[in-house]
Parts: sequence; structure tokens; C-alpha cells
Amino acid sequence: MTTDGIGEPVFGRKDRGSGKLGDYGYDMRPKNARVRLQLAGSDPFQQEIADVLAQGVNELQVFIPRRSAEEERMDAPVAVRFFVDSRMTPVVGFIPRGLEAVALDTLSRLEAAGRSPRIPAAIVKSRAGLRVDLLLGQTR
Repeated sequence: MTTDGIGEPVFGRKDRGSGKLGDYGYDMRPKNARVRLQLAGSDPFQQEIADVLAQGVNELQVFIPRRSAEEERMDAPVAVRFFVDSRMTPVVGFIPRGLEAVALDTLSRLEAAGRSPRIPAAIVKSRAGLRVDLLLGQTR
């Protein structure tokens, strides 16, 4: 992952991820069941994503580890991994900048409700390669 002069990760034009804060209410809950967030920085991880796709898992889930105090202090990107067959995969992308709070709040909300702290996901084929969408609307 390349960084700019101040240490911010730099992703390719078609690898910046997508999502809008407008898709969420004031309490960071998705406004509807169709809300998705596409991960940034997936280009270097195409093989890992393809391996998961080849396994033919019906319901994909991603795992977002809690940030350490050091990562929080540095405002490091939030890495995302698939959780497949009771194992975590290597990193497959990062939460886009500005949307970290949405993803981390989703984890807290799932844990508070006694649900598994894993977020439903989908692998999407695009002209730019394989992308990972978090299906945050399904966590409402």
C-alpha cells in the first residue's frame, strides 16, 4: 500500500471504495436493507478474494478486528478480512475514509444485541477486478 506525504494510504482511482454517510441515520443505522459499502484498497488482494470466491461459500461474512490504541492514535486504515470455515483470511480491503465510524458502530451494535460481530458481505465482479461489498443494510 502506498502512502502520500502525511502517511495517508493512496488507492487507485477505481479502488477507493464507495459509500455515503447519507445512507445512515443519525444513530449510524442503515436507512434501509439495501445499503452497501464497497471496500477500498482491494487491488493488491485480488488473489485472496478470488480464493474465497472459488470456495463457493453461500453466505460470506467479514471480520473487522478492533483497532489497537496505536492504530487509533495514528488513525490507521481499518482492515477487513473474510471469515470462512471458522478461519480468517488475509486482509481483503479497507473501510473507505470517512466511513470507519459506520463500520465500527455496526460491530458495537451487533455485539450489544448478542449477535455475531461479523458483517454480511458479497464479492462483486467489476471491470476493475473483484470488489468486496459490505451488506450493512442487513444488520439493521
